Amino acid sequence: MKQTDVVVIGSGIGGLSCASVLARYGFDVIVCESHVIPGGAAHAFEREGFKFDSGPSLYSGLSDSPSVNPLRQVLDIIGVDLLWVTYETWGCRLPEGDFDTSVGAEQFCQVLERLRGKDAVAEWRKLQQVMTPLAQAAIALPPAALRWDIGVALTIGRFAPALARHSTNFFKLTGSFSPIMDGVVSDPFISNWLNLLCFLLSGLPASGTNAAEMAFMFADWYRPGVALDYPVGGSGALVNALVEGLEKHGGELLLGAHVERVLVESNKAVGVCLRDGREIRARRAVVSNASVWDTLKLLPDETLPQKFRHQRQATPECDSFMHLHLGINAQGLPADLPCHHIVVNDWQKGVTTPQNVVLISIPSILDSSLAPPGKHVIHVYTPGNEPYNLWQGLDRKSQEYEQQKRSRAEVMWQALERIIPDIRSRCEITLVGTPLTHERFLRRHRGSYGPAISAASGLFPGHRTPLPGLFCCGDSTFPGIGLPAVAASGMIVANTLASVSQHLAMLEEIGL
Repeated sequence: MKQTDVVVIGSGIGGLSCASVLARYGFDVIVCESHVIPGGAAHAFEREGFKFDSGPSLYSGLSDSPSVNPLRQVLDIIGVDLLWVTYETWGCRLPEGDFDTSVGAEQFCQVLERLRGKDAVAEWRKLQQVMTPLAQAAIALPPAALRWDIGVALTIGRFAPALARHSTNFFKLTGSFSPIMDGVVSDPFISNWLNLLCFLLSGLPASGTNAAEMAFMFADWYRPGVALDYPVGGSGALVNALVEGLEKHGGELLLGAHVERVLVESNKAVGVCLRDGREIRARRAVVSNASVWDTLKLLPDETLPQKFRHQRQATPECDSFMHLHLGINAQGLPADLPCHHIVVNDWQKGVTTPQNVVLISIPSILDSSLAPPGKHVIHVYTPGNEPYNLWQGLDRKSQEYEQQKRSRAEVMWQALERIIPDIRSRCEITLVGTPLTHERFLRRHRGSYGPAISAASGLFPGHRTPLPGLFCCGDSTFPGIGLPAVAASGMIVANTLASVSQHLAMLEEIGL
């Protein structure tokens, strides 16, 4: 039996953010990861010299500090950084045509004028005017200042003047983005584009996306001098940086350590029991970075009120993913090929319709170390719109499963052929991932991308539970399902377990 202050279940970005910040505060921390690779949905893996990102590949607000990005704030707290490549442009393959666009407002206006005319440009600029004060309000309070107890009154106190200036806009940030968008936008292309951005942020269209998420995106993507970032070494390098911060401050990561259940004694979470029978006792807290549904599976029925359990179990979920991971011969491909592409097949079907939106990432264009010389590594995926019920019950070793993989992967091949027409003949490695892959390797309930909580339907489940000593972080606890949201969730739990004086000292140290 081992003892520590805090046990964190899962080494996703949320769990590693929580654990590394706790270690920075001086807590003894052990992270238990079921997989043999850390990082959760952001982990990286290698095949024959090709280094693949399993999950997110679009980053921003990470190469500069201070930053409004919570993940950058975590890196600043733990005193770890990594090398970044910056770029501006990505490719679009939309029903209106094929074009490249960039972060920042001006180039998109040029695209708009070409596709839709001057009236559309005027409409977009009006939307920017409306969003500017909302964006300023969304970033007025850095997530690093938040905690989940009464001490928050002191840690956000230094930001009171900025909060007061933006107080009239905070109410607008709590609802759906739709009323803001619909009050300005009538051009169908702009509406479709904004719904697409909402879907990529939250897994939902504008009607379900929180206005604060879009305000944060406008603050980050459409500010002067903005650039996108990519970590040298891929997403695995970002995960390794968080692990480095954890271990630098005395924390420990256990791989292949599958948590079978949370230990509960005298109505308090006191540790975890691993599948191999080992116990790790926690003096202060257990923090679950598992999803809201998977966390419930770790707890005996009698430890939680049935109403709470039923509410959490009923949390609506996003669909899953299809993935293509390819290692290809890159000979003869254009040197200026954009790293990322977004493909939309039919706006009329809606952005959440299965197989209607496909994302393509070729990160070796930015970082040649991810592939052997003369090669590229490619990740193609359908983001959070692949129904699990199409796969439920299939035997992964069966011919039926293989046939289903070929059938459901075809839309990704066709999207990629719009970028690289002879892609199929270039492939040296071909890996197809399905919702069952997500479920198996990420220990994800039904392979889900995360909660699909509409801005109009209620708040995210949150960090606290009725069981003393048990906290939650990750994509089920903070609005949004991307890296900034999960990093914020982990940081907030760490702040809550730290004393107010420790928290205030940390804010001072990182310049906030």
